[in-house]
Amino acid sequence: RKPLSPAVPGLSPPCSLAGSPSLMVPSPCSDVTFVVGREQQKVFAHRCVLACRCQAFQGLLSQGPAGSEDSLSSIPPQGPFILGNVQPEVFLAVIEFLYTNSVTLNSHIAAVTYGQTDLQQHCLAFIEGCTAAVVRTQGFHELSDVVLARVLRSDRLAVDELDLVQAVREWAHVSSAVLERPVSEVAALPVQELRLPLLAPSELATLESQNQRDLLIPAESIAAAWRSHALKKGSGVPSHLCRPRRGTRLRDHHRHLDPHTK
Repeated sequence: RKPLSPAVPGLSPPCSLAGSPSLMVPSPCSDVTFVVGREQQKVFAHRCVLACRCQAFQGLLSQGPAGSEDSLSSIPPQGPFILGNVQPEVFLAVIEFLYTNSVTLNSHIAAVTYGQTDLQQHCLAFIEGCTAAVVRTQGFHELSDVVLARVLRSDRLAVDELDLVQAVREWAHVSSAVLERPVSEVAALPVQELRLPLLAPSELATLESQNQRDLLIPAESIAAAWRSHALKKGSGVPSHLCRPRRGTRLRDHHRHLDPHTK
C-alpha cells in the first residue's frame, strides 16, 4: 500500500475521520447508506460531504426516490443505494479521499475514477511507480478503454513497451469476453497509444505474427513501425510514439527515433 499526501492543492480543507465511527457502522449523524459489491458491504456516510466534494455523488444524491416525480431540489433519499458492480475496496478509497484529501492505494484500486481529477492524478502517479505490478492485477483488466488510453499516454510508466503490449492484449481479451465485442473493437482507442516503433525488428516481427490471430493492432500501425525502422527515423509516426518511457529497455535503433535519446 502507498499512502498519498493529505494536502491536495485547489480542494477545500478536508474533513477528518480521526476519532469518527467506522464507515462500516451506522452512526446517529450518517444519513445515507450504500450497499457495495457482490459482498453487499454496507457503507454509511454523510450526504452533505459527498455532494459538496464530488459532482458524481451530487447528481446521485439529488435524485428523488425511484418512481418519484419530485424535482432535483427534493430531499434526497437515504438509500440504500445498491452499487453491485463496484468493488468495496475501490468505493472506500473514493470515500476516504472525499473525507480526508488523502487515500491509501494499492495496485488493485489504482483505477478509481468517480470524476475526481485530483484522485485520478494520484492514481496515475501510483500506476507510473508500480506499473509492472499494476498491469498484472484484476483492477487493470477492469479499466475502461478511455482510462487505459489515458494511462498509456504517460511517459513515466515503469515498464518496457513489449510487456505493455502484452498487458494491453490481455486486457483486450478480458474486455472482449465481458462486453461480447471483438478484440479489435474494444482495444481501438488504447492501442493507438502503444509505442510500436520502440520495439526491435525481431520483436515487431513476433508481434505481427501474434496479431494475425486476434487483430489487436491495426495493420497500418504495424506498417508505420516497420517504416520507422526502414527510414531510421520516426517518419509518419506521431512524435510521442517514438519517445521511450521511463521503463523502456533501450534498443540500438532508439537513437534514430528520438534526438534526445543517447
